[in-house]
Amino acid sequence: MADFIPLFDYIERKSSVTLSEDDRSLIMSKLKPKKLRKRQFFLQEGDVCKYMGFIVSGATRMFAVDEKGHEHILHFGLEEWWVGDYESFHLLTPSKYYVEALEDVDMILITNEQLHDLARSVPAIAAMLESLNRGATIANNKRMHAAISLTAEERYEDLARTYPHFFQRFPQNMIASYLGISPETLSRIRKMALKG
Repeated sequence: MADFIPLFDYIERKSSVTLSEDDRSLIMSKLKPKKLRKRQFFLQEGDVCKYMGFIVSGATRMFAVDEKGHEHILHFGLEEWWVGDYESFHLLTPSKYYVEALEDVDMILITNEQLHDLARSVPAIAAMLESLNRGATIANNKRMHAAISLTAEERYEDLARTYPHFFQRFPQNMIASYLGISPETLSRIRKMALKG
């Protein structure tokens, strides 16, 4: 039961709907906990993303590898975040991405079918999904705007403002990859930010 408490709290917060005991029992009967060790993959390129994972504890990264073998980080995942490839999960197509545990991770898994079944029978899940879809659309639009319109310094400042804890949880080279800059550029920007 304890594993599911953060998920129940999250659903209620995102949906503004209180879960009944029946709702909680139904959710626990459908979903299953999973543990990942540090550096273990949750998803690999070419595989279909059969599950989305709700992180109870730990951290992940989602990245792509280009033809030169360089990694490009698209997303990080932390406590109370969902991880997986949404496109592959919903369309059941092979993923273009990897999702890797950066720390030991405890998560709760849900399949596409379970998600739709629960959304039909638990009002809080349907409301949570609506809230998540809105948030994801806004976040993706902000990320695209930052990539095409902001300087490296502005992207760094925006990240430091929005997710200051990233700098405690993730190594500098991964932060640089996420921002789309070299580690040297990140180091220079950080030095300037500390002086300023």
